[in-house]
Amino acid sequence: MSKKIVFIGAGSVIFTRNLVRDVLSFPAFRDCTIALVDINENNLALAKKTVDKIIEAGNYPAKVEATTDRTEALKGADGVLCTIQVGGAKAAFSDVEIPINYGVNVTVGDTRGPSGIFRYLRTVPIIMEICRDIEKYCPEAIFLNYTNPMGMLCRTMQSESNVNVTGLCHSVQGTAEMLAEWIGAPMDEVTYLCAGLNHQAWYLEYKWNGKDAYPLIKEAVMKPEIYEKEKVRNEMFLHLGYYVTESSVHNAEYNPWFRKRSDLIEKYGSRGFGWEAGASALEWRRQFFQEDRREKRRQEEFNKWINGQIDLNRGKEYAAYIFNAVFGDNEMFEFNGNVRNFGLIDNLPEGCCVEIPVVASKAGLRTVHVGALPPQLAILNSINAQCEELAVEAHLTGDPRKVFHAVCYDPLTSAVLSLEEIRKMVDEMFQANKELLPQFKHFS
Repeated sequence: MSKKIVFIGAGSVIFTRNLVRDVLSFPAFRDCTIALVDINENNLALAKKTVDKIIEAGNYPAKVEATTDRTEALKGADGVLCTIQVGGAKAAFSDVEIPINYGVNVTVGDTRGPSGIFRYLRTVPIIMEICRDIEKYCPEAIFLNYTNPMGMLCRTMQSESNVNVTGLCHSVQGTAEMLAEWIGAPMDEVTYLCAGLNHQAWYLEYKWNGKDAYPLIKEAVMKPEIYEKEKVRNEMFLHLGYYVTESSVHNAEYNPWFRKRSDLIEKYGSRGFGWEAGASALEWRRQFFQEDRREKRRQEEFNKWINGQIDLNRGKEYAAYIFNAVFGDNEMFEFNGNVRNFGLIDNLPEGCCVEIPVVASKAGLRTVHVGALPPQLAILNSINAQCEELAVEAHLTGDPRKVFHAVCYDPLTSAVLSLEEIRKMVDEMFQANKELLPQFKHFS
């Protein structure tokens, strides 16, 4: 029987394009139904044209549906993927504008810290509505979440729903490939064990043909041309002893070491993506988040792609491989997923969301026990995990005070602001998001 895979937030056209290409590349899914869901009809139309083109180029017997009605799309689904953004460009800009105005020079603002927490608080009501629909219309489906902030959203879904859900991020395999390139190792000769938090997991082992490759990585990092590529992460590696996932532009805001002073921002930053401090960073973001510019970029990218050579080669994102393992050809697949920590990482908080190895097979998703992290890694992970736990509690209880406390202990925020300054910043962020936070009856 042919399978049905639903893409919620399909208007993320480039991401949807790549994931659909991967799904259809597996023989078990050549004749599947791809159901695209988005509330933006223009983006949805682009997504459908994109999938139609892939089906045509691959001569696949697959079908594609496009709808703004999520419940209709979910009926009978075997797999669901989520790439939504709640609040649009305006909310995303306020996430970074307000902290930067207070001196908290966030870089991306989609995962943790004051920006990530408020992104979570306005996203989680919608993500839980999706979970309720999955419970009703396709309770056996595998739900793969790509929406940030990954840790807090997965933690909430896994504790407050019965959905079979995990969260995926490309930073684990992406960083592993980057390190392999630096040391000249073919990727098929590399093995690794990676665990921690989303965007802050660590390569506890990294081996080339079974031999520890960390000495080679250290040798590579000492080369100026390689050091400059990832200054923040390379500094963390040189001082903490293990390499961390996700980019420097993300990791710069997850700790207190790189953006609490203007001289540090200048030293460890780089041009582009709002690395600069204060007004310069805000101006870059103001232009980046302008809705008309985003729409123009999306259309230009679509036109370039659809008029060019259509690449049908399978990519490295985990989603299609997981679907194939569970309800396709049942080829077992190991990946790093986001799950609650019940006896998986011994020295991180019980029940928090961790990113660890997971094995997908026809039996479902099986987690792998990691053990204890090196203490210098566990400390940083634990601080961030406990802030995330407190933000989740704030959502579940509707207590805005817990939001304030979660932001109080964020590593970068606490390195820059006093408690009273943090309170004022959090109050301002509540006001900016008040129409999107139904779980809170009051903000003070």
